[in-house]
Amino acid sequence: MHAMPHPLKTYIVEDSQVIRDNLIATLQELVSIEIVGTAEDEATAVQWLTEPEHVFELVIVDIFLKSGSGLGVLEALRHVHKGRKLVVLSNYATQDIRRKCLELGADQVFDKSNDIDSLILYCNNMAAAEPGTMANGVLI
Repeated sequence: MHAMPHPLKTYIVEDSQVIRDNLIATLQELVSIEIVGTAEDEATAVQWLTEPEHVFELVIVDIFLKSGSGLGVLEALRHVHKGRKLVVLSNYATQDIRRKCLELGADQVFDKSNDIDSLILYCNNMAAAEPGTMANGVLI
């Protein structure tokens, strides 16, 4: 018997309000998800995501932000996101960008134009994971 998917506590870093709103609407329609926060720039994202009392399981990050970049967010979270997933969703998912993101600790890199279905599948797989089975001893 499969456990019901738990709402995936997700934080979105995306500077375009249109894209952010569309992404949230799509995710909420197709995934068991709870949006715990959003940011348009690196500093806001890093400040929220590094607060110990903030609970999240997944961060979806764009590369180009209002200020700073998604790479800076990945860099800042490199050592504080144990048991949490960081994914990049960008229009600029070139091989170089993908490699750089993965080096900085991203778990996956998705292209906004081609990989939305893959992102949905990834989120659904995460949401369907048994609570309490997350990696690195961090429980969900």
